[in-house]
Amino acid sequence: MPGVLRRLRRRRDREAWRHGLGIQVRSSGAQLAELGRLLDAGTLCVAIDTTFPLADARAAHERAARGHIQGKIVLTVA
Repeated sequence: MPGVLRRLRRRRDREAWRHGLGIQVRSSGAQLAELGRLLDAGTLCVAIDTTFPLADARAAHERAARGHIQGKIVLTVA
């Protein structure tokens, strides 16, 4: 059975990479600075699905609940 589970996990991982991979980590100041450098250099690109003003946070939650999101939902603060 473990071999079957490994094959399923590898297949799931390939699908994740094909469709985009979501990762959550605890970041440090140094890691955030490096991410900033990568963003500034254009090496790293973040896909944005929709942008809402903070006053429309409810609409942002409704957008997330509808699903089929193609990037991040961003709340802007003026």
